Amino acid sequence: MNLFILRHGLAIEPGTHRLSSDAERPLTPKGKQKVAEVARAMKAMEISFNLILTSPYVRAKQTAEIVAAKLHAQKRLEFADELKPGGSMDELIERIREADGAPENVLLVGHEPYLSNLISLLVFGDMGASITMKKAGLCKVSAERLECGRCASLEWLLTAKVMGAIR
Repeated sequence: MNLFILRHGLAIEPGTHRLSSDAERPLTPKGKQKVAEVARAMKAMEISFNLILTSPYVRAKQTAEIVAAKLHAQKRLEFADELKPGGSMDELIERIREADGAPENVLLVGHEPYLSNLISLLVFGDMGASITMKKAGLCKVSAERLECGRCASLEWLLTAKVMGAIR
């Protein structure tokens, strides 16, 4: 199984536009543009997904929708409360393992520090590794069998800037 882990794009700052909660913060125009560039790079790299799971927070949802639209994968997009900040990694891994059709390529869209902690857990067996997912950054890990612990290999970790250079 290949897990592709994508941090949401640049969002408006907390406390602006009188939003009632952090969950409501949308992407900025620049954030949308960067995510679109990342999606174009994914397409150029011939990456496809059997399943896309996203945090329901607006900025993550918008990020996932941009990618899904570019890759014609809107029907594979699902919301996952497990990807909210503070969500359960155990429950996320169980959800992926129980997904219909045993998906080979899964995209997870969420937030920091959750995503870096997830990568650290899957690759090193604990959340102590110093990994930082930049906004709209994309990571690929692979695993024979997904477990909540050391089970995966880090294939690559790319920033949005690097992804934007891929044609």
